[in-house]
Amino acid sequence: MMRQLLTLFVILPVLLLWQNSLAEGCPADNNTVRGTGDLGIVIERASGSVQIIETSHNTSLGRVEGLGDLSHASAVYSRDERYAYVFGRDGGLSKIDILNKKLVKRILQSGNSIGGAISQDGRLVAVSNYTPGGVKIFDADSLELVANIPATYGNHLQRSKVIGLVDAPGRKFVFSLWDAGEIWVADLSSPGNPTITKFKDIGKNPYDGLITPDGRYYIAGLFGEDGMALLDLWHLDAGVKRILDHYGKGEQKLPVFKMPHLEGWAIAGNLAFVPAVGRHEVLVIDMLDWSEAGRIKVHGQPVFVMARPDGRHVWVNFAVPDNDTLQVIDSQSLQIIKTLTPGKGVLHMEFEPRGEQVWASVRDEDRLAVFDTETFEQLNTLEAQKPSGIFFTSRAHRTGL
Repeated sequence: MMRQLLTLFVILPVLLLWQNSLAEGCPADNNTVRGTGDLGIVIERASGSVQIIETSHNTSLGRVEGLGDLSHASAVYSRDERYAYVFGRDGGLSKIDILNKKLVKRILQSGNSIGGAISQDGRLVAVSNYTPGGVKIFDADSLELVANIPATYGNHLQRSKVIGLVDAPGRKFVFSLWDAGEIWVADLSSPGNPTITKFKDIGKNPYDGLITPDGRYYIAGLFGEDGMALLDLWHLDAGVKRILDHYGKGEQKLPVFKMPHLEGWAIAGNLAFVPAVGRHEVLVIDMLDWSEAGRIKVHGQPVFVMARPDGRHVWVNFAVPDNDTLQVIDSQSLQIIKTLTPGKGVLHMEFEPRGEQVWASVRDEDRLAVFDTETFEQLNTLEAQKPSGIFFTSRAHRTGL
């Protein structure tokens, strides 16, 4: 009898703890169960690390280190939002488990890389390389090499730097060749045997590329001349069309202190907002016919021109020496309605999934600043080690991001 009572005394608390954990929806080991929808990472460029953050309460959850050279790094997410794939400048491709805050695998796949993309089905990760020029495709689970696409041109002995790599519907990747002045569409329906469609003579030195959120149009900005190259992915047979041709004709271009980025481009209704190269202007495009619809004078040379998710406002940051400033444009009046000075070295912005807040990296002050997008009030600041790119998991479900 005494032995039975002792057994009850030992077992009963365990059963009660297990029952309570089930009632609370938590596992018995008291680890917190959480989703990934409010998570994100911040690139800490100087220390080769990423900080994992959450947007429900604007806090830092941890840090993952050992990611190599992140001086020009970007990231994409698996479709379940659990894994971040980080593309380092040193050719490193890193897979991070953001829930467990650990590095799953890291490979050095080239000598110098400049970003990447993940396929529509989430099974392939592509990396664009400067050295040697080309695109490599990897299995998203194992990071094993699936395909290698050298960016050869001319006599096929020359290799071009690859930039502007984006995912497109139908297991395709689209990218531009800086040296060759070409746009390529790679169809990975059969991963071991990719089909490449090439468009030549699209303009001098395409410096970045973007794809519209519906996955239809790919646009490459041209550094070597004023204008952009437009490719309709629904009608490849129509070839590449030049838009905004000679937008700076007759005016002297300013020295370019930092290449503008097109990835986070802004769309509001039928209008698109893009940075002008070597000018203190944001260009406005009418997407119905891809004609110029206006120009907005801004504080400096724009780097990122990004729309709040509802398209109501457009936020702009700038190259040195004006990189302490953010400006907000009203997408209807095309007027600047707010100028903010978060601090020195504002490198990147990222809107929370529904746009009520925006995060900005303030590199030179080792911090992140969070703003209310209606009142423009700074709500919070978090410490970070030389932060640059900010990437939220909502990107997992958006084409081209």
